[in-house]
Amino acid sequence: NAKIAALEADLAAKVKNTSSTAQSFASSPAAIAFDAALAATVFGKKIKENDLKVVEGIGPKIEALYHAAGISTWHQLSETSTEKSQSILDAGGENYAIHNPSTWAKQALLAYQGKWQELKDWQDNLRGGKE
Repeated sequence: NAKIAALEADLAAKVKNTSSTAQSFASSPAAIAFDAALAATVFGKKIKENDLKVVEGIGPKIEALYHAAGISTWHQLSETSTEKSQSILDAGGENYAIHNPSTWAKQALLAYQGKWQELKDWQDNLRGGKE
């Protein structure tokens, strides 16, 4: 019985290690290559990878709020709910609480996916990041 218990404990530890490795692998996003030349062609200026200011409605101060909240990439922003974005803005004070982040995640997703023309066309119809 003692040997069976030891084998079961060993097996459980191996399963736990395997599942945590699989979990971390599954949670890492598939890398999408950033094409700076294409982004610059579409926007008419140099675009830095993961520059949150590419999102209509986000300036340097709001970008700093996101960085402080641990959101520093387009992919991370694309997975941030509007409610979470609003709470980040609210925490920054009344000057930030007036912003409407409802389109920011989708804009960030288009940037992350390299859909620069689609992003630019959509932004041309936004007002301060709002539809």
